[in-house]
Amino acid sequence: MLPGATIGVLGGGQLGRMMALSGSAMGYRFVALDPAPDAPCGQVTPQIIAAYNDRDAARELAQRADVITYEFENVDAGVAALLTEESYVPQGSALLYTTQHRLREKAAIIAAGVPVAPYRKVGSLAELEAAAADLGLPCVLKTATGGYDGKGQAVIRRPEELAAAFRQVAPGAAAPAPQASGAAASPDSPGAAEAEDAAEATAHAPELVLEKFIAFKCEISVIAARSPAGEVKSFPPAENIHVDNILHLSIVPARVPEEIQRRACELAEQIVSGMDAVGLLAVEMFVTEDGELFVNELAPRPHNSGHYTMDACVTSQFEQHVRAICNLPLGDTTLLTPVVMVNVLGQHLEGAIQAACTADEGTNRLGVSPKLHIYGKTESKTGRKMGHINLLCKDTGDGLSWVEQTNLWRN
Repeated sequence: MLPGATIGVLGGGQLGRMMALSGSAMGYRFVALDPAPDAPCGQVTPQIIAAYNDRDAARELAQRADVITYEFENVDAGVAALLTEESYVPQGSALLYTTQHRLREKAAIIAAGVPVAPYRKVGSLAELEAAAADLGLPCVLKTATGGYDGKGQAVIRRPEELAAAFRQVAPGAAAPAPQASGAAASPDSPGAAEAEDAAEATAHAPELVLEKFIAFKCEISVIAARSPAGEVKSFPPAENIHVDNILHLSIVPARVPEEIQRRACELAEQIVSGMDAVGLLAVEMFVTEDGELFVNELAPRPHNSGHYTMDACVTSQFEQHVRAICNLPLGDTTLLTPVVMVNVLGQHLEGAIQAACTADEGTNRLGVSPKLHIYGKTESKTGRKMGHINLLCKDTGDGLSWVEQTNLWRN
């Protein structure tokens, strides 16, 4: 699929925006589908304003685009199937089906021969108690579907926290029905009603995952890309620091031994190949004190921790995604300079713009070059990702010092 073709994007957020800006520079046209009339992607490319599950809008997207991709993984299954039937979706629907569900995702990672943290499927408080006894505490309870930036999960450190964690993560789950005693009850007896309630509760049991808590030294992520032709390349691992479950910093090169960085890239490439993925696949991992790697989760799209590539690599993650879905040769992923990426949330926006766009003695002394990227969101809110700054530097310590001296990101 050569430049001049139209790429349809399901989703109009900042990832779609940056993809469109990068792909447009290559000569591709774009059209996005998003329900928000002021979506960030819609500011730089034509947009179909409609709900994500609107079949007619999906058909229009299919008609207007030569190839379709998505900027988030929680795509309506029916729409994904429709687009696959009526247009060219090189990523397909199988990858979405896998990554939309933590249990399926973990099974796929294990099938690729890559380790994950020990885990158990949980559907009730009783199962949670049994799983916690089996795995040992501390553990992390997560929903099998949905959840991002720390939502839909709870850390459990003591047995007395199990019930509260279950209520928090599965608030709609029915309480276990009392057991009927004595002989079998008639259809009209209270015991029969209790049995029916228990059966209904089982049928509507939540799908949860209990994971053994990994005492990690740090978190890293690798963005890997694969083309339909089977070419695979990965970007240098980013060391990620989260604050309040939201990504705060990505540090590249990651502050781990080169052997661990090499192995992390190998595992990411092993997964993207094993799943026959097309496009980008972000692979988040824990690094333990003794150098073990455990995969935490996957994202089949451009990723926040890959934003550093926009200014610090030969090829950005967004250009690489376009290259992959259009079956072009994948770009060079070489890191050109050390870099620290810092997220700009709503509470940082005004100060971050001022800091990044004003020459000052501290910035000059550190030899840091701030590269500001603002997403075009119309409403700034606390905790909402409004942009990011890539701090190009001779050493990542200088970039971290710049973040510290601004005082913007101190709690």
